[in-house]
Amino acid sequence: MKLKQRVVLLAILLVIFIFTKVFLIDNLDTSAANREDQRAFQRMLSGLRVALDPRLEHTLQSPWEIAAQWVVPREVYPEDTPELGAVMHAMSTKRIVKADVGYKGTQLKALLILEGGQKVVFKPKRYARDYIVEGEPYAGYDRHNAEVAAFHLDRILGFRRAPLVVGRFVNLRTEIKPVATEQLLGTFLTVGNNTCFYGKCYYCRETEPACADGDIMEGSVTLWLPDVWPLQKHRHPWGRTYREGKLARWEYDESYCEAVKKTSPYDSGPRLLDIIDTAVFDYLIGNADRHHYESFQDDEGASMLILLDNAKSFGNPALDERSILAPLYQCCIIRVSTWNRLNFLKNGVLKSALKTAMSHDPISPVLSDPHLDALDQRLLSILATVKQCTDQFGPDVVLVEDRMTLSHL
Repeated sequence: MKLKQRVVLLAILLVIFIFTKVFLIDNLDTSAANREDQRAFQRMLSGLRVALDPRLEHTLQSPWEIAAQWVVPREVYPEDTPELGAVMHAMSTKRIVKADVGYKGTQLKALLILEGGQKVVFKPKRYARDYIVEGEPYAGYDRHNAEVAAFHLDRILGFRRAPLVVGRFVNLRTEIKPVATEQLLGTFLTVGNNTCFYGKCYYCRETEPACADGDIMEGSVTLWLPDVWPLQKHRHPWGRTYREGKLARWEYDESYCEAVKKTSPYDSGPRLLDIIDTAVFDYLIGNADRHHYESFQDDEGASMLILLDNAKSFGNPALDERSILAPLYQCCIIRVSTWNRLNFLKNGVLKSALKTAMSHDPISPVLSDPHLDALDQRLLSILATVKQCTDQFGPDVVLVEDRMTLSHL
């Protein structure tokens, strides 16, 4: 080999060596983080199926005390929850000691107190599983099964920001009416052979009650967060106007995210990345109704965006409302951990995981197959959206590290 060729070859090898070394050094932490994401994903899969078992081993605490101790500023429940089945069993079976109208809002619900003093929110069944909600993406009544499915999707995505939800059958005549307040009892009526109630809310009407099958009503119960963690309500920066012909700024201004980044609490801390995570979550479930959101009070933007009220989801499996993803495609940032988790869920894994996670629920099957299929299709759209961002701005700008060490002490 001629000297000139040797010099060229050595130069090429040196460049490759330097590039490899720099690449490895620069990505050492990222690779370690990616491996931890992979391990966390495998742990999630291994714990998907939660048996509703009343036994609580190695503790004298009640299920309500256990669930209350789980809550920290960045999680509603921890990754490792061996007592989850017992808590959910209690939610679905404990005796109802009081029933009242739901807290203020637009949709029908009831506030129940279970034995032991635990508050839960009961949302009744309004639609059959295969019913398609037509019209706007936020149209229709609340869907009780959507709350159940959204909770398990929160588990699968590794967010752990949604309060616990489980399906439950209640006998309106023997379990609710004897312990109901006068205000709730006054909204009961009989339609044919079915016991019904219409409650108190902005859209509650005597002409549109929720009816049981005879006396037995299917619904969902959501665990009330501990009173020591008061909530603060915020207007969602990508909220809709809900007025025909009037667009919100984000709907016509593609640079809107730059303005959001200059306002508190989105100018620092994790809140904007929580908004992006929530957009991913809401797009998957088809929820275009998050006009407000809650965090814990006095958090200065440090606590999580809590994934409450997910019942305007899974209305139409054929409708993929891309505008839900506006925070993602306008800001073009996403947590690396979220990006990794989404990629792990490709190729039908998401549908399979959610189906498995919901299989133990008392009201299973929770979703129809078209809704499960829609999840996998929407996941591809999210991945494609992130790829468009990385193609335009580069992965170093789009994929943001934001990992927090959490304490449950």
